[in-house]
Amino acid sequence: MTGRRAWPRGGGLVLGVILASGLLSGCGGGGPVAPAAPATTAAGVGKVTTAEDGVQEITLQTQDDYVFTPDTFTVDPGQVRLTVVNMATQLTHNFRFTPKAGPEEIPASISLLAPGDRKTIEFTVTQPGDHPFECSFHVQLGQVGTMTVRG
Repeated sequence: MTGRRAWPRGGGLVLGVILASGLLSGCGGGGPVAPAAPATTAAGVGKVTTAEDGVQEITLQTQDDYVFTPDTFTVDPGQVRLTVVNMATQLTHNFRFTPKAGPEEIPASISLLAPGDRKTIEFTVTQPGDHPFECSFHVQLGQVGTMTVRG
């Protein structure tokens, strides 16, 4: 021999199997990961109703999957009472109307919603159109929505 080490017979096959199994295990088994099941929806989530005092009410929910449920809803011009329930077990969220993105500024916001928290804000809308909202902590992950005010 000329100083080169010869592979034993079948060594290439063994090496190939070892490399392939290492690649598959590093990719989590090669199959797609199923998304986590959504949390149970809290009572009254997603339906706009009118309270006895004439205020429109809506409850939104958030959880550990970076979405608002629902992420769209429609109200009439007037006073709105909006509640956000955080059904998450791990994530903290907030709620605000996206600054300078709608037909009018809505300064009402919820600065912090820890897992299990439920907070309510009240505000008045007068301008018809779409009023985007967001969790500013997770806007890059798509945790956004839209409140539409009828014209």
